Amino acid sequence: MHEDEHLLVVNKPAGWNTHAPSPHAGEGIYDWLKHREPRWARLAIIHRLDKETSGVLVFGKTPVANRSLTEQFARRAVRKKYLLLTDREPKPPEFTAKSKIVRAGERYVSGAYGDDAETWFAVRKRRPDGYEILAEPLTGRTHQIRVHAAAHGFPILGDSLYGGTPFPRVCLHAAELHFNHPATTAPVTFTAPVDFQADSRLALRAAIIAPDRTDAFRLIHGASDGWPGWYVEQLGELYLSQGDAPFSPAQQQHLESLVKPLQVRAHHKTLSRHVRGATAAEASPQVVCGVTAPERFVIQENGVKFEMSFQEGYSVGLFLDQRDNRRRFLTGHVAADFELYSNVPSAAARPEVLNLFAYTCGFSVCAARGGARTTSLDLSKKYLEWGKRNCALNGLDPAQHDFIYGDAFDWLRRLAKKGRAFDGVILDPPTFSQSKESGVFRAERDYGKLITAALTVLKPGGVLLASTNAAEWPPEKFLDQITAAVHATGRKLGQLHYVPQPPDFPVSPAEPAYLKTVWLRVA
Repeated sequence: MHEDEHLLVVNKPAGWNTHAPSPHAGEGIYDWLKHREPRWARLAIIHRLDKETSGVLVFGKTPVANRSLTEQFARRAVRKKYLLLTDREPKPPEFTAKSKIVRAGERYVSGAYGDDAETWFAVRKRRPDGYEILAEPLTGRTHQIRVHAAAHGFPILGDSLYGGTPFPRVCLHAAELHFNHPATTAPVTFTAPVDFQADSRLALRAAIIAPDRTDAFRLIHGASDGWPGWYVEQLGELYLSQGDAPFSPAQQQHLESLVKPLQVRAHHKTLSRHVRGATAAEASPQVVCGVTAPERFVIQENGVKFEMSFQEGYSVGLFLDQRDNRRRFLTGHVAADFELYSNVPSAAARPEVLNLFAYTCGFSVCAARGGARTTSLDLSKKYLEWGKRNCALNGLDPAQHDFIYGDAFDWLRRLAKKGRAFDGVILDPPTFSQSKESGVFRAERDYGKLITAALTVLKPGGVLLASTNAAEWPPEKFLDQITAAVHATGRKLGQLHYVPQPPDFPVSPAEPAYLKTVWLRVA
């Protein structure tokens, strides 16, 4: 990564969109960067790479950079060099491909119709696994290099869309980018190395995880990582495997290929729809590799410590797919022009945050680390005590925060009656729950009621975080129910920011998105 006053240059991993195309997709690299740090809030997309393509990607940080780079790309003053790998010999070893390219369904085709396209190719070297070829597009058409390589008899390895031999990734990499610096006008060149044989899924995780601050993330995400129905999370020095079937020798072998075999200390949990009647011992993960995990152990996420346990039943202490949302409470930054506590009258005032369905209080700990006073509410005393231990792990005094045992709807009525009001309210309910006070709650049916109740304690200009992992619920209907509930109360939406699941939970046709989160500022 390179960063200066005007530019941010990154090495994009294969399999990560430049920009998320819809709420159904996972978060693209542009969105992830733009929403991650306040200093990146005004990033601009200057050019794109296909999801399957890795390599150098530049973003503008200032109006000067945006104007300059856009102009340079428009007049083709930016030179781009790509490396590709193919298992078929190009003939001749150096040539320029010229044709017209037009879209035909999901593919693009080279022929007599469409937009002019020109690509220079040169064999760089012969390798045991094929031919490494340098490609320089002299025009900028979609899929240009892929189309021209296939049309000339050497489709890119892994590019099944254009006839390439199956491979774990599309072996196309943006290796070099040359342009004039927008401020100094001096020529600059940015390069990015590539190892086509390296596991692209590990490269994706390495791009988003800072190991000195985070040691907990999704390592294998089902079909998106080539393992339908199997999910693995790294939790510090331990691994949690989950699947519909018992842990298999093939799964153990694959896990050992990602991690040094002697370091694999894994527990496996067989996923089941019939959890409610199971005992904690029956629902807890069982050791399958190495030694049994200690009763409690600690992981780190964005520098925050959390207690975990494999002996407390189905849940182990933290939902890793909410990592980036918890980080937003740490930084106070939701998205571009969306600061979390902008309604708080002064910097000296301490924001008040209510965390409903708090579980082990992960959101509360991050909000408290970010300067807020938190109120955590849950139906489980055990989990609230766990939350207090998480506070203590991070140097926070639990006595300075509130922990309430009880039903969310019941307590929202009580808090409203007492005149309590909060700058932020967190709603991350289970898809199904049941209590004596409120009866049965089903997310798809009752989320609007929850929004209505939560708004009674949200200050004007406060922020509501609403999330669900109801996989079959389309994002559009989730958003419709939430916004309709806000409007029905007579209140107005100020800002709305939708967040899909993070990049280490990659989305694919075979592994659709399930997590839906929206941040709302409500006047």
